[in-house]
Amino acid sequence: MRRKLVVGNWKMNLTRDGAATLLGALQEGWVDTEAEVAVCPAYLNIGLVRRLLDGSPIAFGGQDCFWMDKGAFTGQVSALQLADAGASFCLVGHSETRGRFGVVEVPESVLAYFAETDETINLKIKALQKHGVRPILCVGETLEEREADRTDAVIQAQIRGALAGVTEFATGVVAYEPVWAIGTGKVCDAAEASRVCGVVRAALRELFGNQADAIRVLYGGSVKGANAKELFESPDIDGGLVGGASLQADEFARIVAAA
Repeated sequence: MRRKLVVGNWKMNLTRDGAATLLGALQEGWVDTEAEVAVCPAYLNIGLVRRLLDGSPIAFGGQDCFWMDKGAFTGQVSALQLADAGASFCLVGHSETRGRFGVVEVPESVLAYFAETDETINLKIKALQKHGVRPILCVGETLEEREADRTDAVIQAQIRGALAGVTEFATGVVAYEPVWAIGTGKVCDAAEASRVCGVVRAALRELFGNQADAIRVLYGGSVKGANAKELFESPDIDGGLVGGASLQADEFARIVAAA
């Protein structure tokens, strides 16, 4: 049986003081759980988070990485550096790095700045695996793609492209995040979220055979304490990738408890 996993993606939020306050509240109210729990802070807070979580059951990871170990890549953070910092996980292919936003908070004229592709995601996954950091591959469709009845095709294509040439992914994770539900307050109903996570599992089985049974598939997109239990009860959903609610200790604790 796959162990449930709940990951909090803090995105570009929290100063050092804010991160310390949030982790303090999480640890103070911690209740033992069989679920695995991790948080993904901004790069500048990783050192602080590592110190504050020392000896804690909560792991941490990165929000993205670069695929080269070193070089003239100003502003980038490598998988090697994340591994050296003690990261257990790293998000890759999040819709926001692909330029696919549920709520666009930047001018549309600069969306090309967010230019992630299946090829770059694939390179990142291979780099993370090389250094023993578990990738969390994010996939998801836009509202336009869903309304055109292309959800399954989009998800399958993203998985095939991101995992091309990858021969082992048993310790990896895939997170289904419908783009239209990220930061919008909208959420897939549990039945549809479960169905699409089943599509993810089927695509993984085509690539990895029985190994796919060990790969955890998460749901993300406006996950809250109020809907987490219903979502996590699905046998095809192995936990959640949590955005805004992970910035609230009480709410995140409720989601962890649901897992």
